[in-house]
Amino acid sequence: MMDKLYIFDTTLRDGEQVPGCQLNTVEKIEVAKSLEALGVDIIEAGFPISSPGDFNSVVEISKAVTWPTICALTRSVEKDIDVAAQALQYAKKKRIHTGIGTSDYHILYKFNSTQEEILQRAIAAVKYAKKYVEDVEFYAEDAGRTDNEYLARVVEAVIKAGATVVNIPDTTGYCLPTDYATKIKYLYEHVNGIQNAIISTHCHNDLGMATANTLAGVMNGARQVEVTINGIGERAGNTALEEIVMILNSHKELNVQTNINTRKITSISRMVSSLMNMPVQPNKAIVGRNAFAHSSGIHQDGVLKNRESYEIIDPKDVGIDENSIVLTARSGRAALKHRLQMLGVELKDSKRLDEIYEEFLKLADRKKDINDNDLLLLAGKERAANQRIKLEYLQVTSGVGIRSVASVGLNIAGEQFEAAATGNGPVDAGINAVKRIINRKTTLNDFLIQAITKGSDDVGKVHMQVEYEGNVYYGFAGNTDIIAASVEAYIDAINKFVR
Repeated sequence: MMDKLYIFDTTLRDGEQVPGCQLNTVEKIEVAKSLEALGVDIIEAGFPISSPGDFNSVVEISKAVTWPTICALTRSVEKDIDVAAQALQYAKKKRIHTGIGTSDYHILYKFNSTQEEILQRAIAAVKYAKKYVEDVEFYAEDAGRTDNEYLARVVEAVIKAGATVVNIPDTTGYCLPTDYATKIKYLYEHVNGIQNAIISTHCHNDLGMATANTLAGVMNGARQVEVTINGIGERAGNTALEEIVMILNSHKELNVQTNINTRKITSISRMVSSLMNMPVQPNKAIVGRNAFAHSSGIHQDGVLKNRESYEIIDPKDVGIDENSIVLTARSGRAALKHRLQMLGVELKDSKRLDEIYEEFLKLADRKKDINDNDLLLLAGKERAANQRIKLEYLQVTSGVGIRSVASVGLNIAGEQFEAAATGNGPVDAGINAVKRIINRKTTLNDFLIQAITKGSDDVGKVHMQVEYEGNVYYGFAGNTDIIAASVEAYIDAINKFVR
């Protein structure tokens, strides 16, 4: 019998803490349902006390999914735990995730406290959460930099208080894999009653070792891993779900298995990337667009003769179907709907399908082939359609040796506005023209253009960070015209602070 490894997905909590990646409740439910279909065991749905939006998301996700455990995060504060319990009232299976920092950095500088006082607060938090739910997870924040002897005391105490899962986070991504492995092993050798709880990993990627540390924890007894789709998360991100799952699938000798349906990995990766406006780097393991690409003639020859010469994973195992339908301008609605369903986009009314199909035909006239990321962009355009400020038209004159000039027309709550401006290039001119209409003093802090695949006719994704009155807003757009995409991304950011 292979050991069961529980997959705890925190895309909707830790992953959503990335600036610019916030989702609304409807989008969170969409991701949660896809996580359920993927086979995730526990979904960390949010931090209920942090905002009314987070509270509502936990409530609605609890109603929307059936078999995964729904988890809510708290600090070791009674009010946090009260609110989390209230948010989880509709969950079929519920878990409260409470905890406190245990390293000297946290005890001395964050809490201005002592080890003994922190230990008592940890015990009290677990006991208080236990009044509401049977399944209580305790996190020892910054466990990676916590002395092993003290950490063992804390773990033993919280298990005795009723914790069913104990999370050992490498919060800062500092640990070497050998250090993290030693830490987990030490706990199993020195904590009385450790068999009464599941030990969990939660590793960050600040030094690029999140996956290695998580695997080291699993190899030394941890039986829950806290992960995110595409490895998104604060700073450099979290352990990527797809990497851990496919490592275990590729190394059967580890004798550990998960409940994940690996063929759904690619579709949920693309969906999360699209909804969270978070590009996946081309060389990202498992889900990057180059993960199964071979440009070397020697490699191509080897793969054609025997795929396993250079591929340790069959692309079909992660949902990349080499024989999938190729969509062109001649494809019909049925083919489009089928492909969107494969990508996790459910269209419940024919009107919405017709709208996407019309946009699809326009794009297909400009591009030879339509890829999955193009379709996800088209499916997400209804968000732009509901914005208060819309781009009606954009005309730009640009070239070498001449000044770039742009004319724009905006629809603001049904009223038409026009302006023209010059700029240091076509994008600058377009944005300057919009600024003349909006008349707000903004600063463009970050500007990223990314082609989804390759080729001059490809859709370009633009991510933008705009500062206004001391606050930062994020804009996103996709278009085969990168100048139009840039102006649309700027308008997307403006809509957020105007709203």
